[in-house]
Amino acid sequence: MLICAATGNAGKLKEIRRILEAQGHQVKSQKELGITLEPEETGATFAENALIKARAICQASGLPTLADDSGLMVDALGGEPGVYSARYCGRHGDDEANNDKLLERLAGVEEGKRSAKFVSAVCFCLPEGEHITFLGECPGRVIFERRGTGGFGYDPLFVPDQVGLAEGGVRPNTEGRTYAQLEAFEKDAISHRGKAMAKLDQDLAAFLSRRQATLFERNEKFDGDKLIRTPRQD
Repeated sequence: MLICAATGNAGKLKEIRRILEAQGHQVKSQKELGITLEPEETGATFAENALIKARAICQASGLPTLADDSGLMVDALGGEPGVYSARYCGRHGDDEANNDKLLERLAGVEEGKRSAKFVSAVCFCLPEGEHITFLGECPGRVIFERRGTGGFGYDPLFVPDQVGLAEGGVRPNTEGRTYAQLEAFEKDAISHRGKAMAKLDQDLAAFLSRRQATLFERNEKFDGDKLIRTPRQD
């Protein structure tokens, strides 16, 4: 299936593309499709924001669209930065400034009280508006200084409790490596986004089958890439 990825974040796109292509799908970014629309994320939850983005970009592209809204929730900060993760510092997408602010907010918080989790809401939307959303979480902790050069966002400060294995499965993260220090297979198996998209992959066929039945009743057909509507003959 050809899927539009509703994101302008290069790091997130790389991760989404890697996971979806491993599941057998083709991915085009909204930029590759010439879509410059950036919907305002006014939702109070990750799921609400993911739906806002998925619907807007789906309407613009005419393709099945996947949008993700994700962020870091730190227990000692009452869940901050949460849905404001990408703009925690007051500017959208400034990873370095966001990380600096997080470290400032956690100054003086001891190691045993720096528990956190990454949360992802993945929304898959079809051109007629039907959608499904799945949540994924990855527990871990925030460390005191950046480690690693991979990943993006808060990855250099977040140590997940587990890491993935090349042959499948997971193991404890005994080395205390950050998201930014993990290999792709180690991260995808345990990441918040990877877990949400695994749930999507598991249920996507059933969702599309139900949708196909509805489209048939409306003299419409979903061919796997585009919605084709045939005028009803009364």
